[in-house]
Formats: sequence, structure tokens, C-alpha cells
Amino acid sequence: MPLSSNVRGAMFMVVAMAAFTFNDTLSKLAAQTINPGQLMLVRGLFATTLISLLAWQQGALKGAGQFWHPMVFLRLVGEVGATVCFLATLPHLPLANISAVLQALPLAVTMGAALFLGEGVGWRRWLAIVAGFSGVLIIVRPGFDGFNAFSLLALLSVAFCAVRDLATRKIPDHVPSLFVSTVTTIVITVTGALTIVPFGGWVPMTSELVLYLAGAAVLVLFGYQFVIMAMREGEISFIAPFRYTALIWAITLSVVVFRDIPDLAMIAGAAVIVASGLYSLYRERIVGKARPAAESTSASMAPDGI
Repeated sequence: MPLSSNVRGAMFMVVAMAAFTFNDTLSKLAAQTINPGQLMLVRGLFATTLISLLAWQQGALKGAGQFWHPMVFLRLVGEVGATVCFLATLPHLPLANISAVLQALPLAVTMGAALFLGEGVGWRRWLAIVAGFSGVLIIVRPGFDGFNAFSLLALLSVAFCAVRDLATRKIPDHVPSLFVSTVTTIVITVTGALTIVPFGGWVPMTSELVLYLAGAAVLVLFGYQFVIMAMREGEISFIAPFRYTALIWAITLSVVVFRDIPDLAMIAGAAVIVASGLYSLYRERIVGKARPAAESTSASMAPDGI
């Protein structure tokens, strides 16, 4: 029997989450040798080449003045901050822990939409937000023996991602998405070049590192393509929860590749965050109007980092 559009969309979203998480895995492998600035520069050069060719082929590079639109500029600020914080955290925390904290992003976007965009958020979703961030505290566990200061950078990355996503929702429709993505890759690449020295200087690259970063750039673009396919196939409210499969991929790769076994606190905190996020999505479907979590532009729940 032919699959429904919702089922196809869900399958595409699962594939996209796998691509994004494998990208994070390759980046983490590279981050054990090179600093975040060098990682952003080298991976960005690959990504900029690929996405610029795609944007040129589709005519999305016309009207470069759109770069200075306030919301495009604010989105770039959020993306740069999120990427720097994320990559600085990557070598120091298990991939599963970072991914679990990032699952709070849709809740942060919902909160930001209520506080800064005036969107209606009922008391049930506020409770879900509070519960979700309680789950984050369980993972981060400030004041306890398992506390890692780099967890605060992961939280800061979530905050920057929320700024990025809220700004994205205010970018006018006439600004092509591919143009925004191209500008993002260029700015991230330039940021990498400017921060190599502050982060410790250039490290000679092996062919293995180059392959890691080239593969990471390809996987990000591959993930984007499947996210677009997913969103065009079915209902956002049905497909959005499948973004949480990123956590399954992250836990699996964390164990298989890095031998990092999630502890009980991480599992419990992640369960609270995912349950809160799913309930928030459910309430948005019931309400049927303000849906900032379901329409969050960060399908990977992580910095684009391209």
C-alpha cells in the first residue's frame, strides 16, 4: 500500500535527524584535534562552496542588500553565537548530553514567542516549559559532583538558537531561504577564520581530519534537503515530534563511537524534556493557532554550523 504523506514526511525527518547527528559526530571527532575556529573555517569552506553553487543555480543570490535586513542580521548574530558555543562545548561533553540539552530549544522558542512576539501561550504550555527546563537542570545538575561548566555553554547555545529561530520567523517572505543559508555559511566561515588565533592557533590538518569536515558539510546539506522534503510532505504538527529521534541517534553514536554511556540523570532529564516538548506540540495542535514550537526552523535542534 502507498504510504501517506504524513508517514513519508516522518520518514524524511528521521533521515534528516540522522544526517545532522552524524554531522555532529564527525565534528566532535575533529574537535578533539583542532579548535572551534579552525573547525568552522575548514568545514565552512566546504559548505560555502556547495551551497553557493546551489544558490547560484537557483538564482537566490540576487539582491545582496537583503543581507542588511534587521532580521537577517539578527539571525546571523544568533547563529554565530550558537555555533561558537556549540563547537566549544563539543569536545568536553558527551554527544548525548549536548543533544539532550538542545531538545529544550522548541520550548525556548515558545517562551521567546510569548515574551517578545506577543503570541498567546496558555498556562498548560507554560507548565510544559517549566518542566522542560527542570529536565535541563537534571542533566546539567549545577552544584553536584557531575556538574560540568561546559553545560552552561550548551544552554547558552540554546538561547542563541532561540534568537535565531525567532528572527527567522520575522524575515520577509521575499527573502529567499537559500540566500539566508548562503549568507550564514559565509559568515560562519569568516568567524572561524577570525577566531582561530584566540582559540589557540592553527593545527596542521591530516587527510583524515579533512575527510571528517568535508563529510560533515555534505551531511548538513543532505539533512536540510530531507527537512525540506519532510515539511512539504505532511502536517507540521504530525512531523515535528520526529525531530526528537535526533536524541536516539545521539545516544547510539555516543555509545558506539565515543564509548560514552549515558547515566541515569541524563536519561531522566532527557525524558522530562522530550515529554514536555511533545506535550507542548500536542497543545499547539489542540489550540491550532500559535505554533512556535512546531514551526521552529531549527529542525536539527542544534546550530546550523554550516
